[in-house]
This record gives sequence, structure tokens and C-alpha cells, in this order.
Amino acid sequence: MMSNTRRLTVAQALVRFLSAQYTERDGVRHRLIAGTWGIFGHGNVAGIGQALVEYRDDMPYHQGRNEQSMVHAAVGYARQLNRLSAQAVTTSIGPGATNLVTGAALATINRLPVLLLPGDYFASHAPDPLLQQLEHPTEADVSVNDTLRPVSRYFDRITRPEALIPSALNAMRVLADPAETGAVTLALPQDVQAEAHDWPEEFFAERVWHVRRPAPDPYELAEAVAAIRAAERPLIVAGGGVHHSEAEDALKALVEATGIPVASTQAGKGSLRHDHPADLGGIGHTGTAVSDGIARTADLVIGVGTRYTDFTTASGTLFQNPDVRFVNLNITAFDAHKLSARTVVCDARAGLTALTEALADHRVNPVHEAAYREGKERWERLVDAAYTAADENAVPTQTQVLGALDAVVGDDDVVINAAGSLPGDLHKLWRARSPRQYHLEYGYSCMGYEIPAAIGVQQAAPGTPVWSLVGDGTYLMMPTEIVTAVQEGLPVNLVLIQNHGYASIGGLSESVGGERFGTAYRYRTADGTFSGAPLPVDLAANAGSLGMDVLRAKTVRELREALAAARASDRPTCVYVETDTAGPAAPPAEAWWDVPVAETATREAAVRAREEYDRQVADRRHHL
Repeated sequence: MMSNTRRLTVAQALVRFLSAQYTERDGVRHRLIAGTWGIFGHGNVAGIGQALVEYRDDMPYHQGRNEQSMVHAAVGYARQLNRLSAQAVTTSIGPGATNLVTGAALATINRLPVLLLPGDYFASHAPDPLLQQLEHPTEADVSVNDTLRPVSRYFDRITRPEALIPSALNAMRVLADPAETGAVTLALPQDVQAEAHDWPEEFFAERVWHVRRPAPDPYELAEAVAAIRAAERPLIVAGGGVHHSEAEDALKALVEATGIPVASTQAGKGSLRHDHPADLGGIGHTGTAVSDGIARTADLVIGVGTRYTDFTTASGTLFQNPDVRFVNLNITAFDAHKLSARTVVCDARAGLTALTEALADHRVNPVHEAAYREGKERWERLVDAAYTAADENAVPTQTQVLGALDAVVGDDDVVINAAGSLPGDLHKLWRARSPRQYHLEYGYSCMGYEIPAAIGVQQAAPGTPVWSLVGDGTYLMMPTEIVTAVQEGLPVNLVLIQNHGYASIGGLSESVGGERFGTAYRYRTADGTFSGAPLPVDLAANAGSLGMDVLRAKTVRELREALAAARASDRPTCVYVETDTAGPAAPPAEAWWDVPVAETATREAAVRAREEYDRQVADRRHHL
């Protein structure tokens, strides 16, 4: 007998299905798709658009201004909720769809779930070529949405109504899988979106996707325990997987039982509270002196939930002990095998708990413990110096901006950043007080992420003060979602730092012989060079014109007062400050980063840079 059916369009069936999907971990349920972001146009207005009206009581809708930034908002939302809840993004065919690519890459690289629902050509090819349709001379089934294939963890084009059922289930499977998650794309031909079909009622039943916590394999666990017991100078590298697994307490328990110190990646910072004696801060090219110093002499590195990006490993030059070995605890086997490690493929919390139980009678050498604690104390004095201004009435440096913010935020505030010189300063200096406070997107380091991500975080954590930290270069990439924050009534705080150029890439350009060419915002003169005068651009006025309250601060004292006022406000607020670029900067990098330098050149700056490059690259090694 046929089961009961319901006649709906494909778009209606998809929205109805999504509204009934849940995740569950440790007995707690979450909506898997908690809302849908959208900009309507040709390709989704008559299908998904109508369905969202039909089921507006079941599926919250959020209006965005830019398709890429809608994905960023959804990613910020998912990260704040430890990947247990996500959002969907719907766009038109054509430019709306291709604008998703950058956001999709960011989501997949950072292993964060987002569901993408772009419109597509007519599956019937009745109107052909369609408005905004890409014509390929030999492949009629290609559309612009195929650009999303390499940046999606799962991709399908729904060319028949009945194909939605297996594809929608696969999409949810990937979104809820802690080892496989990322961007998921269901491309929706616009004629199919509006086509009616008789759907089995079971398709719309509540479905709960269990988020597993796989335990470590006994053999792998025993090998890891033996390696830790034999180590004289072990170091834990905490990555984003610690947060995604909610394993912070388990990490703390292991550290307090064994005395093993912890350094953190950009995604893992905050795994231990900053004032824990075993927390050494960031590691790698943007890391602290104490973390990188311990890393150079470590004989065992225990990676927990980390991808070991190039920054973390200082391009293969950081871990210099000739006898160093690795133990990697990761839910993804692909990452666990990096650096020829002993693998422990499991959930971070489950693995750390098992290690603590197995190492209950073990503690590191007291000399090692004393050394890293002394190094931490020295570094904290450097942070104090970087944060503190000798004159409260002086123009603040960028590090003093961070010091002023540090003095204002509470333990649960969230600080968001992604690109420019701020990630390096934050990784070195920021004192994370809670697991969710430090929100750095550094897998893709995407300029423009910060403002929309703040919106997503604010949606996920209502009532939590959220700070979006941006430089002028990043602000100019994507300020339009300020309007969305105003429309949605979300009191996000924007700290807008003006230094009149791409400061981070300018410094890098200088170090590799590029002489800061093309990195400053200056007038172009008649001879093609650039003058020293900054452009007369008022970014604060721009933020105000988009609906934000704006507080301008010229001194350290005014900055601190403005930050406090912004935190107390119930409106989206911008704190604008021009920084002293000639004053003291953050402590320099303690580890190298490989940026290839011209092997031959006539300009002296490039010749000198190549000499330094050859010296540094000689220290690179393969861990075998």
C-alpha cells in the first residue's frame, strides 16, 4: 500500500522538510536549520520565495544585502553554537549564486556547516538561454553553480522532484557530521522549484540527527599514552576541534593532572582561560615567545582538533627538536595523520577524557613545568606593556586599542576578527576569558567576514555583547550588512580602526622586497607615484549613514569611554578611532612564514629579502 502523501511544490517540500530537522548531542536537541537568509531575484523568488511565505511560521527568514556576507553570517551563527545548529542561504541564479563561492570556501575550510540554496537554469531547457544563464558549447548541464562544487562538502542539482528526498537527507547527514561538515549546496532549477509532487508524509516527520562522540581505539590510545609517558618536554596544540567538541573542561582536567602546557591555534585560542598557568597563548607565526620557544624544544607535540595550518607550523620550521614526534587526536582521520603522527581518531572530549584516566599517575618533569611558567610570566609583562599607554590623552596605537577593549569587555563578550594586522596582534596579546570569546576566522582569513559574522553570533547568543574588529581595508570590503543589523535590531558593536591602508600586507610587502607598493591609501600623482597625504575618506560618516550610532575617539581615554558606552547601548554602535602607526607595535613574530621572494632582482630591497628567505627556508623539515 502507498503511504499517505502530501501534494506540495519542490520548494515547499524542502522548506517544510528543513523545519523538521534537529541535531542531538549529549541529550540536548537543536534546530539543525534554524533560519534562512535570502536575497530574492530571478531564480528563487517564485519558488523558494513563495515557500518561505507559505511556511513563515516554521522557518524564520532574514533579509541580507550581499550573498557572500549572508554566508558569513550563517557561519558565525554555526560557530557560536558549536556546529550543532546552522542556517540556510538562498539566492537567485547568476551573480547571486556566484557570490556564494567565497563564503562557501570559508565555511568548508573552517569545517563549519551552512546550507546553500541557489537558483539554477530550467531543467527542461524550455527557455534557453535563460537570463543570467551561462552557456557552455559542449556541456549543456553546466551552470554557474558548478563553481560551488570544489568548495562544497556535498553538492547536488535537483532536476526532478523525487530526487529531492535522497539529496535532502544526504545534505542533512553531511551538515550534522562532525568529521564531514562544511558548505552543502542544493542547486535548484527554477522550474523544478515550482513543480508539484506527491510527497510521502514520512519525509516531513521530525528527524533527529545524532552528533556522535566516537571513543578512541584502544590500541591507538595505548600508543598515545606510552608516547606521552616517555616524553620529557611535551606540548599540547589546541585547535578549533576543542571548541566544536565542547572539550574545554576535559582539556583543563588533562592539563591539571599532568602539567602538560597548552599552546593554541587561532581557532583553538580560549581552550584554556588566559590566566591558567599552563596556557601559553598562540602558537606559530603569530604566536607568543613562550609558545614558540617551548615548541622548538618539544620532543612530543600532542595536536588536539587542529589542522596544523602553515601558520601554526611556521611553514615547517617551528618544531626543531631532531627527535620530535607527534600524537594527533582528531575526529577526522585526514587531519590526525598529518606530520606522520601517531593517530587517535576520536571525538576531542572523549579522547581527552580517556587520556586523563590513563595518565592519572603521570606528571611532566618539574624542570619543564617551571620553564614554561617562567616564560608565561615574562610574556604577560610584554602584554601589559603593549596594552598600556603612558599618556591617556595620546592617540592610541593598535595594541592600545586592544588594551582599552580588554579593560571594558566581560567574560562572555565575543570578539570577532578575520584579516589584516589584527589577527596577529590578537593571537599574541588577547586574553581570552571564556571558550567563545575569541572568534577569529583564520582558515580563509576573509576580509569582510567580521560584520556579518557578528550578526550571526548575535542571533545565536542574544544579549551577549559582540564586537566586530575591523581595519579600514576590511571595512571597505563589505560594510553593507550594517543595514541588516539595524533592520534586525541587533546591537552589534563595530570597532573601526583607521590606519589609512593595508597595514598587514604593507608590512609583509616590505619584508619580501615589495617596498609596500600598492598597500597605502594615497593620492596618485601625475608621474604615477603616490603622495604622502591620506585620502579624505570618512568611514565613520559612512557607518552612520548606514544606520549605526557612531562614537569618535581621538585619545586612549576617549576610546575607553566610547567602548564602555557602546557596550551599554542597545543599538548597533560604531567606535571609530584613528591609530598612531608610528608608536609601539605588538612584539614581533617569533616564527617564520614562507612567502616566496623573487629569486633574482635588481632592486636592493628584494635582493636583501631573498638572502633572508634562503636563510630561513634552510630550517624547513619534513616530519617523517
